[in-house]
Parts: sequence; C-alpha cells; structure tokens
Amino acid sequence: MIEFISQPWHWSISGAMIALVMFLLIYSGERFGVSSSFRAICSAGGAGRIADYFNYNWKKHDWLLTFIVGAAIGGAIAVTLLASPDPVQISAATQADLEGLGIAVPKNTDQGMGFIPHDLFNFETLTTLKGLILMVLGGFLIGFGTRYAGGCTSGHAITGLSNLQIPSLIAVIGFFIGGLLMTFVLLPFILSL
Repeated sequence: MIEFISQPWHWSISGAMIALVMFLLIYSGERFGVSSSFRAICSAGGAGRIADYFNYNWKKHDWLLTFIVGAAIGGAIAVTLLASPDPVQISAATQADLEGLGIAVPKNTDQGMGFIPHDLFNFETLTTLKGLILMVLGGFLIGFGTRYAGGCTSGHAITGLSNLQIPSLIAVIGFFIGGLLMTFVLLPFILSL
C-alpha cells in the first residue's frame, strides 16, 4: 500500500482533486486561501482586542483551520512515511542555471533533498547581508504582499480565478511579473553580494 501511495502520480489526479474542491467550495459559498487562516488563528487567540482587523467571528472559518491542521499532519506523514530516498529530480538546464548563480544542487541525500538550497538557507547565512535580504526581508515582503493583495497565490490563483474575479486575475499577473523579476534580476544581484 505504501509503495502505491508513494509512487509518482499523474498531474491530472491532483488537478481533478483541486477542481472537485473548488466546485464544492463554490457550491457552499466558501472561499479558499491559506493566508486567511492566519487571520482566523490570530482572532481565535484574542488579537481582536488589539486590532480591529482581527475582530470578527473566526468560528465561521473553523473548516479552514481544520484544513491547515490537516495539511500540517499530512506533510509530517508524507515526510516521515512517504519520502523518496532520492533527491528531487531537477532538469539539467535548471541545475546549470543554479550552479551558474553559485547554488549547489544536491546530488545525494546527504547534501539535502533538493527543496531548500542549503547554500542559502541555513543559520550561518542568516548572519550575512545576503541571508538577511533573502530570509528576513523576503519573508516580510511575502507577508506584507499577501495582505496588501488581499490573499495569497493559492487564494487568488485557485479560488479567485475559479470565481472569475478580475482582482484575482490582476494579482496573479502581478505574481508572475514579480516572480520573473525576482528570478532574472533581483536574485542574481542578491547572490552577487
């Protein structure tokens, strides 16, 4: 059973599951967005006494909190029981681009599983200007941008576009432009510091 579950599945299976969830959410009048759960968590913790933004009935989003807890548990199960012993397979062109930027791609599990470049994301790098920009400033900008855009990439790209919302289309276009700008302009500059 574990072998069947942990094998690579065709992309259409996850696409069909996302479509099914979206139809169910649209039918029930709900919206999906992971960043919304942070507002509910803060509200449940009493942040509404400090800021009006968190002063709302978080219990109407208890299903979303259940989803977040389930995602964390599912992630822990996947890493513990279903993880592949091989590093993530990255195309040769991507490996060459990363190595051109000075980022080592793991060749075996001792060097990392390939999701997070250890050359960039470790405690030693955090004490450098490059690490502060990538981890601290980058994290702040992601959080700020999520709130400023009224949602995260999953909320806008999956839910918003499914509901044919023009603000979500504008946000998704902005995400792509920002991603291209970061990949081809800002990241090479930051890595050269």
